[in-house]
Amino acid sequence: MSIPTLERSVSRVATGRVRVQRPVVAPELRISDNPAAAVLRAATAGPISRDNAARTTGLSIATVNRQVSALLTAGLLRERPDLTASGAVGRPRVPFEIDHDTYITLGIHIGAAATKIVAADLRGRILGGLAIATPQTGQEFATTTVARSARAFLQRWHRRKPLWAGVAIGGRVDTLTGVVDHPKLEWQGAKVGAVLGDVLELPVSVAPHVEAMAASELLLPTPEPREGGERGSSLYFYVRETAGVAVTLDGRVHTPSNGPGSIAHLPTGSDVECTCGKRGCLEVTVGDRALHARAVGRGIIPAHNGTAGTTIADLYRAASGGSAQAQELLAERATMLGQTVALVRDMLNPDRVILGGQAFTGYRPGIAHVAQAFRQSSTLPSTDIRISGFGGKVQEFAAVVTSLSSLYADPLSAMRRVTAVD
Repeated sequence: MSIPTLERSVSRVATGRVRVQRPVVAPELRISDNPAAAVLRAATAGPISRDNAARTTGLSIATVNRQVSALLTAGLLRERPDLTASGAVGRPRVPFEIDHDTYITLGIHIGAAATKIVAADLRGRILGGLAIATPQTGQEFATTTVARSARAFLQRWHRRKPLWAGVAIGGRVDTLTGVVDHPKLEWQGAKVGAVLGDVLELPVSVAPHVEAMAASELLLPTPEPREGGERGSSLYFYVRETAGVAVTLDGRVHTPSNGPGSIAHLPTGSDVECTCGKRGCLEVTVGDRALHARAVGRGIIPAHNGTAGTTIADLYRAASGGSAQAQELLAERATMLGQTVALVRDMLNPDRVILGGQAFTGYRPGIAHVAQAFRQSSTLPSTDIRISGFGGKVQEFAAVVTSLSSLYADPLSAMRRVTAVD
């Protein structure tokens, strides 16, 4: 007689207590057409009436009322009777909003050098966070260390109920299993999702970080409002330690089944030697650590500052302080970035281009060089090109949107999953 396989496996520990293996759930990096998701999305900007929600979502009043009732029961929405218009009669006239006080999600961005861990409310706003050095001593130790640091951080938020954890990371990610291959960290088959789920006792989603950054532009509110970002196509171009691109088509981040493509080895014309054996590859030319090493090698900044090693921030400070050599090196990088963005843009011809990562935002005077090189290198008409509204926190918001994506795609189903693993 065969026994049905359950969605979550269980095992008994020595105490006899049943230990639940937390599921890994593929992230949903898209704007959902699920009715409950549409109503929840309408409430992310603040209190809204059912009438306005119907206009915003295109749903009927009856459908909005049903979804609001279900989301209230699930605890994701709350009513605001204190905001009811004077003279309004009946519960449907009571505005509602996302309950941003009861729950949190946990976002973890694992970078080549640093790991950021943040807590966010259901609106996608970061409540607090910490940074640790990404362990460089083997993938099992590293993933366990990150998971335990996340668990310790989560204990600070004991007055809120954690719902989900999201991990954004470079390399190749199997989103169905949460297994990661990360060449820069020398990880092969790292069980990131399973380890985080086991330690945190939460559902976990794992996403390639550049695709997650592109999703944050779609799904999360930015400091500066944007128009039409969910329609047509977008090219998201990211550079910091690593370089990557993602494409968004009509409200959905394109997620190739074979993993994200790579721009790490695009030629720049420089003579910097790459680990692949060639010279002038993009990542080793414009990445933060590579640029920092060249700055030290040229004597622009010292190799050490007191007891601590220098960082890319020392190069930015030298440029801001008037160092002509530092300014020249940063302008050189910005020009290469602009030329490469133009090359990729001309191949794909998207409706808009979004630039993210500290290579663009860490040194603001460099943006003018990026823009000039882009204009001179592109052969197509001018397009909508902008810097990400998340500035220096693109990594954290990539992790946040990964932690929220399932809730935003199908909130009622996601809450049933949370209840099941509880």
